Amino acid sequence: MASSRRNFLQKLGVSVAGLSLAHTGVASTPATPQSKKPTGDDQILFVGDNIAVAQTEYGKVRGFILRGITTFLGIPYGADTSGKNRFMPPQKPAAWTDTRPAVWWGNTAPQIMDKRYANPYASFVDHWNYDDVSEDCLKLNIWTPATDTQKRPVIVWLHGGGFVNGNAIEQDGYNGENISRLGNVVFCSINHRLGALGYTHLKAAGGHPASGNVGNLDMVAALEWVKSNIANFGGDPSNVTIMGQSGGGSKVTTLMNMPSAKGLFHKAVVLSGGSLAGVNKEYAEKLGQKVMEEAGLKAGEIEKLQQIPWREYIDIANRAVDKMADEAKRLNILRGGFSPVADGDSLNGNSFFKEANHFSADIPVIICSTFNEQSPSRTEAVLENITIAEVKEKIKPRFGDKSGEIVEAYAKNFPKAKPIELWSMIVSNRKNAVAIADAKAGQKKAPVYVAWFGWQPPLFDNRMRAFHCSDICFWFYNTDLMLTHTGGGKRPRALSEKMAKSFLNFVKTGNPNGGGLPTWKAYSPESGETMILDDACALVNDPDREARKALS
Repeated sequence: MASSRRNFLQKLGVSVAGLSLAHTGVASTPATPQSKKPTGDDQILFVGDNIAVAQTEYGKVRGFILRGITTFLGIPYGADTSGKNRFMPPQKPAAWTDTRPAVWWGNTAPQIMDKRYANPYASFVDHWNYDDVSEDCLKLNIWTPATDTQKRPVIVWLHGGGFVNGNAIEQDGYNGENISRLGNVVFCSINHRLGALGYTHLKAAGGHPASGNVGNLDMVAALEWVKSNIANFGGDPSNVTIMGQSGGGSKVTTLMNMPSAKGLFHKAVVLSGGSLAGVNKEYAEKLGQKVMEEAGLKAGEIEKLQQIPWREYIDIANRAVDKMADEAKRLNILRGGFSPVADGDSLNGNSFFKEANHFSADIPVIICSTFNEQSPSRTEAVLENITIAEVKEKIKPRFGDKSGEIVEAYAKNFPKAKPIELWSMIVSNRKNAVAIADAKAGQKKAPVYVAWFGWQPPLFDNRMRAFHCSDICFWFYNTDLMLTHTGGGKRPRALSEKMAKSFLNFVKTGNPNGGGLPTWKAYSPESGETMILDDACALVNDPDREARKALS
C-alpha cells in the first residue's frame, strides 16, 4: 500500500498551514567534492602498499579507497584500558614504526553481549554489527574524500546505547561514506569505555578522582587526537561538529559541559537524547563504595579491582546497582547505574547551560527527536485497535493518576490521531528535547535549531512509525543503506537529501538553511520554532505545546 504523502501532523489533525512560518526554500548546491562516486563497471575498491597511507603523531596508517572515499578503520587514539589503566583517565597509545593496517573496525567496548540477537525482529530491523569485545577499545574510524590539505569540516559521531551499550558501527546507518562524499567533509566515529568500566566513581573508595567520568574523558582524548591529526586526513581541526543519538545525544550535552573539552569542537547535534545534569555525586560515590563491598574488597584496594576479568566485574557492578535501589529512590534518581558523574571537576556539578559565559554558550546546536521514539504496536498488530480507555490504563505505571488528563490533552492537541498513535506520542514525548532547547537558547550566545522527525516507514504494515533511531540514516544520506529502517527508494531518499544537505550547511557554517528544507528559524522558548521533517516539511510553532503541558 502506498504511503500517504501528507505531513504526519496533518494526518493527526494539526493544521500545518495555519502554523507554518515559511515555505520550501531553494536548495543550494554543496561544494563539489574532489572524489566522485565511480560510474559504470569500473573497479571501486583500491588497497595496497602505497594506497591510502596517512601519518599520525604515533605512526603511519594504511586504509583503503572505496567508491572514491578514503577510509581508515580502527586507528588507536588511546592505550589499552585494562589492568593498571582501568578506572584511570585515558593514556596515549604507544607509537609504532611499521605502517599500521587500518582496514578493520576497532574492538567494541566491554558490555554484556549475552542474547544480543535474541529478539529476531529487533535483529532484523537494526541488524546490529558487533566485533570483538575488549578493554583495548579506544579506536576511531575516518571517511574522507582525500588525504590532502583542503581542510574540510569534520564530523565526530558518538554512538547510542545509553552509556552502557553500542559501538561506532553498530548500525549500517552510521557509515560515513555517503555523507563524506555528498558534503566534501571528513567523518569520524569512535569507541570508548562504557558502563561500569567507564563510569564507576571510586574517589570515595580510594580510586582516581576522575574515575566516574573516564568514559567521557576517552571522548575528550579522541577529540584531542582529531585536533592534532585530522589535518593529515584532509580535515580542519578548527571546524569540528560533534553529533550523537540517544545515549550519544547525552554524550554531546555532557561534553558541552566538560572543561577539558573546551575548544575541541565548534558545533553540536543532539538526536533523541541529551541531558541537563550529570549523575548525583553523592549517589555515585556510595555506588562506588558498594561496588568495592560487593567485590569483597576494602577501600583503597583498587589494584585488585583492576585485575578482575571485565565480564565478572560488570556482574559485580550490576549487583551493586540493585542493592542501591533504595538510595537511588531517596535521591530521586529514576535509573540508577553508571553514566557521567556531576563531580564538579571533570563534569559540571550543576545544571547544564546555566552560565551565559560558559564555553558551550557560543556553540550552535541542532536538537531533534522523533514522533514515535517508542512504537508499542510494531510487532503486536492487535494494539492498533486499542481504545482511549485502554491507553489510559497502559500509561498508568509511568504517569499514575495524571494518565487520564494526559491522554485527553494529547487527544485534543491531535484530534485525528488513533488511540495507538496517542499512546506512542505520549511515551515518546518531547519534554526533554524542549527543556534542553530552552536551556541552551537561554544562554543567548548561539542559535538553537529544533526539529521533530515524523517520517513513517512503509514497513511492518506501517506500524513502525517514526521510531527511535530512524532519523539517523536520513541525516547521513544512508536511506538506501539502512533498508530495514526505510524500505529504500526515492521516497525516503528525497527527504534524506534535504536533511543531509541542511545538516552539512550547519556543519560548515552553523546555519542549516539553504539545504532544501523550508526556511529554518532559530528556536525561541516563546514561539518554539520546530522543523517538522516528513515527506512535506514545514516550520511550525511548538505543535505539541498544549499536550506537553499535561506532562508537567
